[in-house]
Amino acid sequence: MRFVIIGAGRVGLRTARVLSAEGHEVTLVERDADMADRARSEGYDVVEGDGGRESILEEAGVDTADAVGALTSDLNTNFAACMIAKHYGCRTILRIDEDYREEIYRRYADEVDEIVYPERLGAIGAKNALLGGDIRAIADIAQNLQVVELTVRSDSPTKGYTISELSLPADATLLAFGKKEGVLSIPTPDESLEEGDRLAVLADFAVLDDVRQLIVGTAERAPAGGI
Repeated sequence: MRFVIIGAGRVGLRTARVLSAEGHEVTLVERDADMADRARSEGYDVVEGDGGRESILEEAGVDTADAVGALTSDLNTNFAACMIAKHYGCRTILRIDEDYREEIYRRYADEVDEIVYPERLGAIGAKNALLGGDIRAIADIAQNLQVVELTVRSDSPTKGYTISELSLPADATLLAFGKKEGVLSIPTPDESLEEGDRLAVLADFAVLDDVRQLIVGTAERAPAGGI
């Protein structure tokens, strides 16, 4: 596949490296001359200029790209690039940063195919390292919603229950279930919960600790304010 990435900074260049390592064709667009030269020194095709301008994106080959990742730290540039790329039929990825607010997310979410927030993704990784093996954050869906994977422990209050008997809090929904060392799949009512089984749950931050205690048990306590 062919990708155009706007921004050769920390996020853009790392994304380009991953895509290139998997055999994809990548063109970077970068307005800063030094950053553009650094990307070229790694062997990337780089178009120097403002990624929010159609002429620059045309030079980068937006008309033949499968997707455009607007990954600069400038939201306006990113959004402009996505709108131009959408006109050319590309899949569009919009990066937002630390000025993240829920109303901004909602404003742009319907206009692009995907929104990425690198700081949140990094925080999820750090959070998982801190939590250990029984609780794993999968994704932050919004400021108050998170998908987590929980592993049934020997002291779980619901060990031995079936899926149909599992009673989660009102602001939590079971999305998937997997037996120990098995793959996650759509849960079926008669599946029983045994030690080592995993459940993927979508929950409001306010009830995450209740969900954890119900499925994992009480040997560990999640930090206040969610996992």
